Amino acid sequence: MKPRYDFSGRTVFVSGGTSGINLGIADAYAAAGARVAVMSRNPDRVVTAQAQLARHGQPVLGYTGDVRDSARVQQVLAEVHAAWGDIDVLVSGAAGNFLARALDLSPNGFRAVVDIDLIGTFHVLRAAHAYLRQPGASIINISAPQSYNPAPLQVHACAAKAGVDQIMRVLAMEWGAQGIRVNSIVPGPVEGTTGLAKLASDRARASMARRVPLGRLGRLQDIAAMALFLGSDDASYITGALIPVDGGISLLGARNHALDEEVVA
Repeated sequence: MKPRYDFSGRTVFVSGGTSGINLGIADAYAAAGARVAVMSRNPDRVVTAQAQLARHGQPVLGYTGDVRDSARVQQVLAEVHAAWGDIDVLVSGAAGNFLARALDLSPNGFRAVVDIDLIGTFHVLRAAHAYLRQPGASIINISAPQSYNPAPLQVHACAAKAGVDQIMRVLAMEWGAQGIRVNSIVPGPVEGTTGLAKLASDRARASMARRVPLGRLGRLQDIAAMALFLGSDDASYITGALIPVDGGISLLGARNHALDEEVVA
């Protein structure tokens, strides 16, 4: 089937782009004709992702790097720019999360998630600015419902993602005059991702699916479709938007399915 959007000749960079939702987005852009560069901490996943993306016949670059390392982020983005020129779409999706009660969470554990999600997002966006197409670039952050719906056992992720949303809003205001759009996608529970598997058991995932107003868990292509739209000219007047792609589950308010299954003292 012919892709809805044509990104031939455009450059896309995806941080955290070697697994899950982010790889699904990278794959969709490659299928639509874009040159795609991905970066993540795991070298084996980088190799595997490059092979998957290359199936679409477009140029692919893969880098091992940690978003917490600002110097490495700067180096990678400079290399992508040297190879392909201005970046048209930048997706910032690196994230970390695990379940822990606040009283059981060490300062280092809290800091680890904030460093990856919040500080890492700032590192990527700040370093990318000089290499973005101006005007015309689209930045897409991958947020989470925890940014506005409090979730027990995830105080670290709630704090970090709320900060990511504010970065998005501030940069949409500061960089709008340069023709740079900044938006965030808020995925709901997406089946087949390691993130959902880590945070929710089979029983909890079944409960989520029953609660979603549209009656199912999300799919990778649901999130990728929104990312393609936000990177396209059809979204040229959209910036500063926090967009749920969740089947409507966020309308039901805060709930933590992992806590449902625990024996709470």
